[in-house]
Amino acid sequence: MKRRILLVDDEAAILLTLKAILELNGFEVETAASAKEATEKLTSDSFHMVITDMKMETETAGYDVIRVAKQQEYDPATAILTAFPTLGTDWQSRGVEKLLVKPVGTDELLRQLEVMLIRHEDVKQQKRARAAAAPKPRSGAKSKVAS
Repeated sequence: MKRRILLVDDEAAILLTLKAILELNGFEVETAASAKEATEKLTSDSFHMVITDMKMETETAGYDVIRVAKQQEYDPATAILTAFPTLGTDWQSRGVEKLLVKPVGTDELLRQLEVMLIRHEDVKQQKRARAAAAPKPRSGAKSKVAS
């Protein structure tokens, strides 16, 4: 099964180059050239990972993409791809798992994506295990009311 990535960037050259690199390395890649287009794809399809540029329609359009991605039931891994690594730590509080700085070498990008996908899947498995182990409320149990 190919891992599906939604790649979001308003610079066509970057979008096409990264798409080609990722597809050559076994990923299935959908692209979006804006936060608006990405939002539509996120809500109509499912992805293992979302990689988005930060500055598109607005200075923080990438955060809009991440916010919508995190609202999806399929819970994709998320990364911001930026040429401006001066975001401080604000990105971490917005649900972004990884900050990728342009330009990034192919081998390093692929290594980081693999690590990110593995970690994200581990976290999802742990959440599922905790949910399965949580005590279920008993149905039909009547609560006693003090009179």
